[in-house]
Amino acid sequence: MRAVLAMKDGTLLHGYGFGARAERIGELVFNTSMMGYQEALTDPSYAGQILLMTYPLIGNYGTNKDDFESGDVHPEGFVIRELSKDAEHRLCEKTLDSFLKERGVPGIYGIDTRSVVRRIRERGVMPAIIAASDKEADLDPKKLLKRLESEYDYSKIDFVSKVSTKKPQIFGKGGKKKIALIDYGVKVGIVRELVKRGCEVHALPSSWDAEAVLSIEPDGILLSNGPGDPAILKDAHKTIRELGGKKPMFGICLGHQLLAHAFGGDTYKLKFGHRGSNHAVIELETKKVSITTQNHGFAVGKIPQGFMLTHSDVNDKSVEGMRCDPKNIFSVQYHPEAAPGPHDSRYLFDRFMKML
Repeated sequence: MRAVLAMKDGTLLHGYGFGARAERIGELVFNTSMMGYQEALTDPSYAGQILLMTYPLIGNYGTNKDDFESGDVHPEGFVIRELSKDAEHRLCEKTLDSFLKERGVPGIYGIDTRSVVRRIRERGVMPAIIAASDKEADLDPKKLLKRLESEYDYSKIDFVSKVSTKKPQIFGKGGKKKIALIDYGVKVGIVRELVKRGCEVHALPSSWDAEAVLSIEPDGILLSNGPGDPAILKDAHKTIRELGGKKPMFGICLGHQLLAHAFGGDTYKLKFGHRGSNHAVIELETKKVSITTQNHGFAVGKIPQGFMLTHSDVNDKSVEGMRCDPKNIFSVQYHPEAAPGPHDSRYLFDRFMKML
């Protein structure tokens, strides 16, 4: 099976196809992790994007039932340098090829991913189209580039409503503390860390208003990660603003960005985002540096009045954490559950527990 990756700037790359025979369009982004491709593929934060892995060999340990971060694959397509045809691991159940094929997601391999990443770093993330097929007509470069001429604005699409749970779900039933987790596209790893600490976690639809959230009588509120531009989620801003100060609140990734908007701050789009498990973050109060897992294309710009900066990115100095003591709120831009990734920041869940 052949495949083509076409980018908005006119770049065309021909390679080999794997996964599903399909054509998909999305925002092309890259992840610098050396492992964890299954967790990345099942992370709802990648909805609407085509994911490229910078590590050259992917698929060597296959996929399994334990490494899902949600119930589905969310990227529109998968781009890699080399596909391992053999999968060797004691937990392996399926190859990466069959895993993506079952879920209707196309992939391309055999291209120079390093050159693609350099182009994205120079020009920024951009719309792209990936097509995999055994029919030449499906891979017509002119047709694919023409499709990209039509407007695809990632920032104008509400992906949260597509990935959020449609009805409440309960995890760790009978736990001593009840957590209202507003699901904007939550990773299972976050739920796992809360349950491990004796919490009964109620994953709630992102559409619930403040009154509905408080009706379950939670001890604390967690605002989850998720996909898309936080600026367009006006209903979420209103809900979070009305919940502020009612219960201890912890925001992660998109939840952190939504907190900024809810209380008068703002966000901006990064040129190529932070995606991977090797991002250094400094906690300003302790001067402690943690290596963190990140997956975001937007960052907090203006910090809301009444909040203070707590964490900063070591490389680009972007906002990585903030706190509002009067309202009992804190948030971080990165993923403390680290699934996958270093466990340096799991202490943040313990900090949240002490607030309850």
